[in-house]
Amino acid sequence: MSIVHYHDLGTMKVLLDRLNRQRLPLALQLKEKVDHGEVLSDTELNFLQTVFEEAEGARSLFLRHPEVHPLLIKLIKLYGSIVEKALENERNRSDKASPTLH
Repeated sequence: MSIVHYHDLGTMKVLLDRLNRQRLPLALQLKEKVDHGEVLSDTELNFLQTVFEEAEGARSLFLRHPEVHPLLIKLIKLYGSIVEKALENERNRSDKASPTLH
């Protein structure tokens, strides 16, 4: 086994541990929140930005390991649905805050 492969395995373990302990539980809370029509706080938006930045930073690792692609697809769909619904909720909130004159 090459040094790169051992390094990849260690990195993947850290990423999966973080996903299970931090990222996924918070993502599921955010999904529930936006599904109930709530808007995300700045802290929650910063969390999403951090997740996207870290995913981009690990892109080469993910490309070397197609065995994780099914998991990544599910995560992309989850985070995508959170962002989409959060934007919808923000638009609805803005529409209610600034009624149009007729």
